[in-house]
Amino acid sequence: MTTTDTLKDTIREKYAAAAKQAGAGSQACCGPAADAADTACCGTTEAADPVTSGLYSAVEKSELPDEAVLASLGCGNPTALASLGEGEVVLDLGSGGGIDVLLSAKRVGPTGKAFGLDMTDEMLELARANQQKTGVTNAEFLRGEIEDIPLPDASVDVILSNCVINLSGDKPRVLAEAFRVLKPGGRFAVSDIVVRGPVDDRIRENVELWIGCVAGALEETQYVDYLEAAGFEDVGIEPTRVYELEDTRALVASLPDADEIADAAAGRFMSAFIRARKPAETPTV
Repeated sequence: MTTTDTLKDTIREKYAAAAKQAGAGSQACCGPAADAADTACCGTTEAADPVTSGLYSAVEKSELPDEAVLASLGCGNPTALASLGEGEVVLDLGSGGGIDVLLSAKRVGPTGKAFGLDMTDEMLELARANQQKTGVTNAEFLRGEIEDIPLPDASVDVILSNCVINLSGDKPRVLAEAFRVLKPGGRFAVSDIVVRGPVDDRIRENVELWIGCVAGALEETQYVDYLEAAGFEDVGIEPTRVYELEDTRALVASLPDADEIADAAAGRFMSAFIRARKPAETPTV
């Protein structure tokens, strides 16, 4: 089994635990990793988690079942930043408990549609249950992997994702797939964790910190390079939350020498909103 396959299986296991935890009425989170038997992907509460806390307004939360909010493992609020319009088709890569899909479905209205894609059966089951509770009819949850999107070419107006692309071991393929399914002129509007400058190997090599949304974070300029290589234009990265020393200590708390590592990494990791656009006319080769 390859390292990528091992990573994917571990992520699936942890997010299955997160879905069960949310379904039982407990907050899931995407910070410091802990054992899946007793928590989801971390051992903190929402209020203490530097990644997932404070992302959605009280109004947005009031529109959704508690289980959708509790299962949210994101690092941003892409639906609020993407300027979704009536009638658009939206795809959320790594849709989890469905929070961004259900919010998107409301924004695009009955003439639009929101798809959610997830590889974890337990998350899909939770998302579909949340959809039924809200009565949203213009949403659909698909089983699959973000490296191989099960939708036709040029079928989507907007790609969303919320702290999921950093989990992939093959990010260029994810971005190529996003480009493929977008219509000409379609928008890439993703919340993700990025990093400025080098990252300690002790972070990069830790599987739990991959699951915790940190170790797989792309360097900011590398993210731009990958998007442009996939064919995107008008690429922009806007930091939305910078993780200073105390936040960084929380993120790497599971590592030996955590204080030393946090001191070096403070201020480098950040949540960001990543924008890009597929050209209105794709050049022929």
